[in-house]
Amino acid sequence: MPYYIQRLYNACKASFSPTGPVSDEAIEKIRTMLEKIKPSDVGLEQEVQVVRNWSGPVHERNGSSHQSLPAIKYMHLHECNSFSIGIFCMPASSIIPLHNHPGMTVLSKLIYGSLHVKSYDWLNLPEPEDPLQVRPAKLVRDMEMTAPCASTTLYPRTGGNIHCFVAQTPCAIFDILSPPYSAKLGRDCTYFCRSPRRDLPGELEVNGVVTEVTWLEEFQPPDNFVIQRGRYKGPVIRT
Repeated sequence: MPYYIQRLYNACKASFSPTGPVSDEAIEKIRTMLEKIKPSDVGLEQEVQVVRNWSGPVHERNGSSHQSLPAIKYMHLHECNSFSIGIFCMPASSIIPLHNHPGMTVLSKLIYGSLHVKSYDWLNLPEPEDPLQVRPAKLVRDMEMTAPCASTTLYPRTGGNIHCFVAQTPCAIFDILSPPYSAKLGRDCTYFCRSPRRDLPGELEVNGVVTEVTWLEEFQPPDNFVIQRGRYKGPVIRT
């Protein structure tokens, strides 16, 4: 029988197209498979041992104004026009700043460790003509997650498409994106921060419903925010 990661790839190949998932049932099939993935399926047994021996927090953060920790590593498993598969390995206290996934569906699974996730969706309002203009967003998730835990699914307009991570311990996030990032096709990754402006309302009425809002604006991550290419040590995916 093929390795589990190969079976997951095969299911992704049948479930995703260059415009995204082929159906809701396809998303559910991948989500169900993602629930079962283990660190040993992707060659991360040694990294899990580090978490088991973890003894406490550190104070510097990758992505903050302090001296950075060892860089976050991204392990590339596969990318085609329809989907990408990869793993982010984050040192404790490292940060992936608030960022978006325009027009994309994202299935994620925390496969070891603990992290804090905060996510937003844009309010259903016309987009501003100036992309640098502040925009109102609603909070979707603000919580700590510890593996083993349920996978998450983000949709183009719902589910917390704009999110950030803070690693509480060393941790790893397994990501499937459909379709993948593509600057040429208008799916570039943009980073955001909370607007410092104090003249903006904390609530807005949309379709007769009053909603608490957070105003977000684009920003450039600090220079010490580094993501390096990591070496994938799991079974080779045969395409």
